[in-house]
Amino acid sequence: MTRSAARANPHSAPNHEAEQTHGSFSTILSLLPYLWPQGETGLRVRLVLASIAMVLAKVATVYVPVLYGRAVDHLSHQAGPLAIPAAIIVAYALVRVAAAGFGELRDALFAAVQMRASRVVARKTFEHLHALSMRFHMDRQTGGLSNIILRGTLGIQNVLRMATFNVLPTIIELLLTVAMLWHLFSIWYALITFVAVGLYMVFTFTFTAWRTKFRRAMNDTDNEAQTKAIDSLLNFETVKYFGNERHEARRFDESLARYEDASVKSQVSLNMLNIGQAVIISLALGAMMLMAAYGVVHHSMTVGSFVLVNTYLIQLYIPLNFLGFVYLQLNQGLIDMEQMFSLMRVNHEVKDKRGALELAPQGPPAEVRFEDVHFAYNPDRQILKGISFTVAPGSKVAIVGPTGSGKSTISRLLFRFYDTTEGRVLVDGHDVRDYTQHSLRGAIGVVPQDTVLFNDTIFYNIAYGRPGATVAEVEQAARLAQVHDFIVSLPQGYKTKVGERGLKLSGGEKQRVAIARTILKNPRILILDEATSALDTATEQEISIALRSIAYDRTTLVIAHRLSTVTDADEILVLREGLIVERGSHAALLARDGVYAGMWAAQVEQDDTPEEKIAAPVAE
Repeated sequence: MTRSAARANPHSAPNHEAEQTHGSFSTILSLLPYLWPQGETGLRVRLVLASIAMVLAKVATVYVPVLYGRAVDHLSHQAGPLAIPAAIIVAYALVRVAAAGFGELRDALFAAVQMRASRVVARKTFEHLHALSMRFHMDRQTGGLSNIILRGTLGIQNVLRMATFNVLPTIIELLLTVAMLWHLFSIWYALITFVAVGLYMVFTFTFTAWRTKFRRAMNDTDNEAQTKAIDSLLNFETVKYFGNERHEARRFDESLARYEDASVKSQVSLNMLNIGQAVIISLALGAMMLMAAYGVVHHSMTVGSFVLVNTYLIQLYIPLNFLGFVYLQLNQGLIDMEQMFSLMRVNHEVKDKRGALELAPQGPPAEVRFEDVHFAYNPDRQILKGISFTVAPGSKVAIVGPTGSGKSTISRLLFRFYDTTEGRVLVDGHDVRDYTQHSLRGAIGVVPQDTVLFNDTIFYNIAYGRPGATVAEVEQAARLAQVHDFIVSLPQGYKTKVGERGLKLSGGEKQRVAIARTILKNPRILILDEATSALDTATEQEISIALRSIAYDRTTLVIAHRLSTVTDADEILVLREGLIVERGSHAALLARDGVYAGMWAAQVEQDDTPEEKIAAPVAE
């Protein structure tokens, strides 16, 4: 497991039980502010009213057996007019209605608080994930991450609903019941009830805490299964290329088998818990019934009192029986929430400094300067080893070199996906760390080598460059990217869905959409990262013309593999093993007859092979 994955999933540590108490307490503390949200007076009023309704519901519930017992006494003695037991029965019915009504009112009032809290936490988690550095997202497991957020959101709803209006009401009902039994009969009835419920809770909490490890195992294996499933489906073409459908199904089934084993253990342990709870309550109920029966025989208690004792304990047993389930769900919810809150505790590797500057997204071309920049993704592998160059406002600088030389790393540092190990990256004379990340990235447009589109319409994907752009602006950007005619030729035009990661489009079509998206953004700094690598020669020439037009009057940094695309650059930097080994114009570098000249000759020879000559007419 990677370091970031370990940070995102703290339950991977072996000593789960030792962490449980601290983790659950920390999770509850993290949740409390969302129950009493700042600036949300309406939600606070709802919470107060819901709490009042909760107390009234339990007061009515505890008084129900008293009316029931009195009605039994009046009917068993057959003394007095029938109107008296009838009135008691009517009161009994009204109190039951009140108990149910206040309970429903409580839930209705609390629904808004519960859903708002889960929504806010889910949104903050989502925002936090987007704010994390590139390093975290390079190490993440998308399927497991999505599962953590989904289960965490549902966990918040369960914890808020059950802890606030199931656990607390049961405790209130217990205290009221004990007080009524003491008041109506003797301290022994109250003591037996209190001890029995205490043993019930201790047994339930202890046993459920032991069962927690099975739920954690279920979560871990579920994350693993979902990660494998999503990863396999996202790469279904690769699976089919190698005929590995059965291999993928076997890997997925192995994860499901581990989930099955943990789930069975969880269910069996739940059955054991239910048996233990039933034994405790049954023994207490039997003891109290014997005491009440003794009182009836010796005329110290009425039949109504006997019924009242039985009714009280059975009535209390119903929420207690549910309390076992509630506590289990509460624990499961806390575990699910703990994983989500642990994501929110992952530190931002790249942060805005206090009082950071705002870089204007539009305006005159900006100057870009790298000053003795060193960078390493890992300490044992240095990528850049002292890079220095300047891209003057409005000029075009190209970076070429073999794969792994650090070309794309330069664009990531300019975007501030990472911070430099040593040295500085400056835009308009200021270190990029002096700007807010949002404004810095707003001023930079990029056409990446590997274009990934959203599973939405072509219009949405182009308009993503500037949300809120008009239809005319989107179409104009598409024309400049040489893709408008292709789009309107489709049956659904701009409303055509591109599929998962844009798989319904060819590589060249996706690249044109990416170019249109960047054109629409209208940035001051333009990065072309192998922007024409997925295109055939004829299309490359057409796109190159469009790129030259949008690069005009912009500061442009080109990262290229095909040297033919950078011959017009003001300066070409030749990168090798993290160092600039040559620099100059295309003509000057050819005249030097060094590394660049050798690369140029190799590409010209490759383009002139007989295979290329034979294939060229077909491609046209």
